[in-house]
Amino acid sequence: MKTHEHSTDAATAAAEAGPGAAAAQDARNTARTTTDDAREAGREDAAIDVTTEGLPDWLDPVARAARTIEPQQLSRFLPPASGAGRQSAVLVLFGEGARGPELLLMERAGSLRSHPGQPSFPGGSLDPADGDQETTGPLRAALREAEEETGLDPHGVQLFGVLPRLYIPVSSFVVTPVLGWWRSPSPVGVVDPAETARVFTVPVADLTDPANRVTTRHPSGHRGPAFLVESALVWGFTAGVIDRILHFAGWELPWDRAKQVPLDWRA
Repeated sequence: MKTHEHSTDAATAAAEAGPGAAAAQDARNTARTTTDDAREAGREDAAIDVTTEGLPDWLDPVARAARTIEPQQLSRFLPPASGAGRQSAVLVLFGEGARGPELLLMERAGSLRSHPGQPSFPGGSLDPADGDQETTGPLRAALREAEEETGLDPHGVQLFGVLPRLYIPVSSFVVTPVLGWWRSPSPVGVVDPAETARVFTVPVADLTDPANRVTTRHPSGHRGPAFLVESALVWGFTAGVIDRILHFAGWELPWDRAKQVPLDWRA
């Protein structure tokens, strides 16, 4: 995701806005919504479906968690009651590869000043053309950003759920994780090398493997869940979201939380 990967993980620094809880529920319950006019890219807006119909059975636990999870189960931090915050969205895209279920991630370019080399979900800030931030705007933003960053064909993605809005206090981003099933996979790769070093998938089996799970320790004292997968350290916001999904989907295996990886002040 552009601009808001930070050392604060979703398990300890992410939650849905208090007054915005109803808004997030509206987004989760959206079944079919038609947009207003042409998109910024010049394409005519199409309907957006959020449906669990036709999902593979192994995704059922994730879909159930998306319908029932409460903000407080993700974090004790809440966005400002005033509704302030920089609205954004990420696409949490599940696919099925040679080793079974997998997640799509990207790695930030090493030349970036902010968190160089850090893995993240595709995503970014909402644009006015994405529409209403209280309903389907985050859905469109997540798909648009994924297409812009990875070359993904959004027509092959089935949206099946929306998690409660999460908050990153250090950047004031309010982030909506949008859950997707890669129904018809398309080629993906680096679109802008100045922003992205690589685009890759991670088998869920590797994410649940206790041998790949660690706790990161920032010099500030913050600790959070992390994953050592695909020659990368997945940590911060992205790792926090993955950690909570694994937990509430019932996929989490016992792992050694005392196994720590230190971060430096640039993280």
